[in-house]
Formats: sequence, structure tokens, C-alpha cells
Amino acid sequence: MAWVTEALFPGYLFARFDWRETLRLVQHSRGVRGVVHFGERWPAIPEEVIRELQQAIGATGLRTIPAEFVPGDEVKLVEGAMRGLRAIVARVLPGRERVGVLMEFLGRQTMIEVPLKLIVKEGDERAEIL
Repeated sequence: MAWVTEALFPGYLFARFDWRETLRLVQHSRGVRGVVHFGERWPAIPEEVIRELQQAIGATGLRTIPAEFVPGDEVKLVEGAMRGLRAIVARVLPGRERVGVLMEFLGRQTMIEVPLKLIVKEGDERAEIL
């Protein structure tokens, strides 16, 4: 298993301030590249949304997201020369964003490594399009 820390909102800092009175101070603070706005409209995030984000992330500010694929998963290749072929996940290489899959190819079982983006789990609606 590989542990990765990734920002939920990369480059964003949520701040509470009265934009009418302190916008210029915030904009010119060290490290601030800008304040999100849409033309002349400065959006406000409702307190309820901030509370929901805090609850979802928890007190540590970290959340573990399970790997999408585990050994034994039945998958289908969705791109490339082997598009549409079925395989079984043999190992997950999360740091490299690849998986090793076993597949029947030319009458024998073969192990190949493929990028995660090239496979979907059997039963996934994206697999049914193929």
C-alpha cells in the first residue's frame, strides 16, 4: 500500500473576511495570488458547506481513499491494441499508477502491466459501452 497526501483544493485557502472592507489587504498578503471572483461577484461559501467539508475530512485534515483496484478484480481494457479484452488484477502498483493484470492471450495466461486509466472493473457502466 502506498500513502499519498494530496490537497482536496490545491492552491486554495478558505478564509473568512469582510471583502468590502479588507479585500485589498487579503489580495496583497504574502503568498496570495488572487481571490476567486466572477467578474464583479465575490462568491461566499455557506457555513454549512464548510462544516460538511470539515466533517468529511476530519480533525486530522487527512482522509484515506481506498485503492480503486485490488488483486482479484475482474477488469476490461478500454483503450489500446487490447481494447475489450478481459483480465484479472494480479497486483497494484499505486506509486506508478499501474496494475499488473493476468489475461488469456494466444492460448496462454500472460501477465502485463497497464496504466490504471486503461482499465475498468467488470460491471462498470463504462465497460458496457465497449
